Amino acid sequence: MPPRICLVIGGVRSGKSAFAENKVAEFGSTIFGTVLYVATGVAFDEEMKERIRKHRESRPPDWCTLDEPVQLAGKLSPMLRDVDNTSAVIIDSIDVWVANLLMELQNEDRLTQETIVIGETDKLLRLIMYARQPFVLVTSEVGLSLVSPEPLGRLFQDLLGTVNQRIAAVATEVYLVVAGVPNRIKSGTAE
Repeated sequence: MPPRICLVIGGVRSGKSAFAENKVAEFGSTIFGTVLYVATGVAFDEEMKERIRKHRESRPPDWCTLDEPVQLAGKLSPMLRDVDNTSAVIIDSIDVWVANLLMELQNEDRLTQETIVIGETDKLLRLIMYARQPFVLVTSEVGLSLVSPEPLGRLFQDLLGTVNQRIAAVATEVYLVVAGVPNRIKSGTAE
């Protein structure tokens, strides 16, 4: 039986991370082992360091954390082989991961950037679909915001929208979180 794949999507400060943490705790409580929390944020300044610290402190102490801003599939793959130790995985967040990839690729042309981001997304999805652990992925919804006035911002919005759609297509559950209220928008089996 394929793992449950849950996508939690919402705006900034919508409550999506808290909902996702509760959801992954549900998955983890039904299986022995610990929850693996994959954090994609990078502490570029003091304010971001404080955000990361608060996020880390809010997690249960028995959860394991992998800080990985770019190479998600590569770093996760060996960790998922030991099913006895990892019961469920949360990735928070896909939007920050896409932004990190774009920052690494900022000297490449747009086609190369798009190709690499979509390729990395497909690698991650293959890993998730063949893993035995359930996954909860957190991402931001960019489709409800204004179109960015900057080319890099527009590229980010376009790519994140595509990445979100690819994840939602294989997810067994999708929730849109608005003002702390989760709304299930997909339930059942992956398409």
